[in-house]
Amino acid sequence: MPELPEVEVVKRTLEKKILNLIIEKVNINDGNLRYKVNKEEISKLKGKRFKKIKRRSKFLIFEFNKNFVMLVHLGMTGKFFFVDKKEKKFKTSFYYNLNKLTDQKHNRVVFCFKNKEKLIYNDVRKFGFIKLYDSDKLKKISHLKYLGPEPLEEKWNSKYFKKYILNRKRSVKNILMDQKFISGLGNIYVNEILFQSKVRPERKVSKLNDDEINKIVNYSKKILRRSIKLGGSTIKDFSSDNGKKGIFQQHFKVYGRKGEKCSNTDCNNSIIRTVISNRASFFCKSCQK
Repeated sequence: MPELPEVEVVKRTLEKKILNLIIEKVNINDGNLRYKVNKEEISKLKGKRFKKIKRRSKFLIFEFNKNFVMLVHLGMTGKFFFVDKKEKKFKTSFYYNLNKLTDQKHNRVVFCFKNKEKLIYNDVRKFGFIKLYDSDKLKKISHLKYLGPEPLEEKWNSKYFKKYILNRKRSVKNILMDQKFISGLGNIYVNEILFQSKVRPERKVSKLNDDEINKIVNYSKKILRRSIKLGGSTIKDFSSDNGKKGIFQQHFKVYGRKGEKCSNTDCNNSIIRTVISNRASFFCKSCQK
């Protein structure tokens, strides 16, 4: 599932492609996504212009003129293709390769622009969704209403962290995955953050000291910024519109490295895999306490 850096890369790529383009029509090939696409609602986008694209947590928010907004979640396999006037298709996402033979059958929604370019929403497993709202109602919807602070914002700090965990007994891995506590983090980055912070994923938050909390906050910002700069993470190849590769996965310290030697040069132990809250967790029993 795409996490904050990957969705941010998608946003930045789309900003270069579709801002100020006007929708001529929207074709729904298969609207049976996580939530069924409302044909009547989406038809209202005809004649609307893309004004702005924002990201909140793992959501993309497309703003149009006339106070329309479109909320998109990519789910497990959702992605966008951009097709130019010459019918050349570009990747805007991060974990896939273009495939002429199989892509076509998974193109769920096609936004056709007046300049003859297109934006295609493609989703193999159909766990993503597309919803439309009036702009003044967006902040009140359940998808966004209860999200915690963005990890790259100033609101995500040690003071907030310590106040939130007061009298809580959950594991640090579990609480970092909670979107109500902090929005946008997922399994990959939580594993990496805890390794760099030298904290085991199963540790109870009540047992964290001030130094460990400071490290978790600081490394979350540092790791996310670096991943965005490197184009995001993926097990497969990703190239954004400018040819930039999504290569952060080449810098993983623990994620997916079960049985491999710890990356710390002064450590001779191997990475261990366990399951916490039904999610795979990777750590070094020597470096993380």
